[in-house]
Amino acid sequence: MISQSIFKSYDVRGIYPSELNEDAAYQIGRAFINYAGAKKVVVAHDARLSSPELFKALSQGLLSQGAQVTSIGQVPTECLYFAVGNYDFDAGIMITASHNPKEYNGFKMVTKNGDFIKIIAGKDIAQVVGHSELWAEKDGKIKEKDIWKDYINHMYSFVDINKLKSFKVVVDASNGVGGFSISKIQDKLPVEIIPLNFEPNGSFPNHAPNPLVEGASNQIAELIEKEKADFGFMFDGDADRVYLITERGDFIKADITLTLLAKYFLQKNPGAGIAFHVTCSKSVGEFIKKWGGKPIRTKVGFIHIQQGLMDNNGIMGGELSGHYCFKDNFYSDSGVIAFLTLLQIISQDGRKVSEIMKELSIYVKDPEINFEIEDKNAVMEKIKTKYADGKQDFLDGITVEYQDWWFNVRPSNTEPLLRLTIEANTQELLEHKKRELSDFITKI
Repeated sequence: MISQSIFKSYDVRGIYPSELNEDAAYQIGRAFINYAGAKKVVVAHDARLSSPELFKALSQGLLSQGAQVTSIGQVPTECLYFAVGNYDFDAGIMITASHNPKEYNGFKMVTKNGDFIKIIAGKDIAQVVGHSELWAEKDGKIKEKDIWKDYINHMYSFVDINKLKSFKVVVDASNGVGGFSISKIQDKLPVEIIPLNFEPNGSFPNHAPNPLVEGASNQIAELIEKEKADFGFMFDGDADRVYLITERGDFIKADITLTLLAKYFLQKNPGAGIAFHVTCSKSVGEFIKKWGGKPIRTKVGFIHIQQGLMDNNGIMGGELSGHYCFKDNFYSDSGVIAFLTLLQIISQDGRKVSEIMKELSIYVKDPEINFEIEDKNAVMEKIKTKYADGKQDFLDGITVEYQDWWFNVRPSNTEPLLRLTIEANTQELLEHKKRELSDFITKI
């Protein structure tokens, strides 16, 4: 029996081999073909220790159902998206657990739908796994394809290399697969790249593959100071998330970086839409309006950002997790496109990164706070009543806005948790409201 816990809202993910193993990978490969109806599938994997074995089992499951399987090897997740969007593949599967700890692995599954890449939910695949009467075993061989030349040209199409300055930049690949892309594009860049943790290592010996984990950015901050670098970037394990680090070693929140990217894309595409989710700083929408763009506010989750772009003439979008997606990249996310674009933005601005970001950081916001709550609906109703004097909306949970602060409370879809986000005009007010809401929620 396959553990049902591995089938998530957006992907398949679990601990190897107790939850996700070769047998499960084989069965999921078979189920994917029957669910997606795909004939040509491209498969890739990250640097995790279990990825090669899961790749073999998954591919055999795909082949058993008559699919033509092509491998593009060990690459960043965005390479898988590019392959599906750029070539004649029907679908693709990336073997990765993204930013999760080393004992995890998983599958990100997509199909091609016109000019965008559609995410296949793990929960949808779960409904098909086990229906063996639908399947007829077939044999086949795995083909191989080198996408690097086409992929690199695609990345470069988003910027003007001649406008880049000769910065000294530290790039931390977190011992994942991000170093592959940077190593292959850096020859044409007038930028001195100081590589950090470029060697793929599924044990992630230097820090967690999640840059948001406390202490993960200490190493790059120290190297920026030692090398007197202009700034730095951190990628997560599969390199679909990227984070900007200032010349002082300070970690920039992803919604502030999104604001900087939004300005650039609105200058090139006046009046276009920029997508962001409800827990991003309210300054994101304010700046987009100021620069003549259309704010597209969505529920939390990349799939909602992507849908928001498609429904509202959006040009790009992003979220607090560090994902940035682009219309001209098949509406998919790309850490490297964000990396290159930020190099050009910073080059043209002329100021230090810390100065640029200070101008955009006009409010104070702490990371999301989680509360273990069994009866989430009852608590939500009481919050709605207590804060009835504020401006409320219910796009994702409850958002209540006042003149000098706002908050959002939303229930987890999979756990007995309520997630609280608060932003205020001052640190003092933020701390006051955080205590007030925390006390109220825990005492209900």
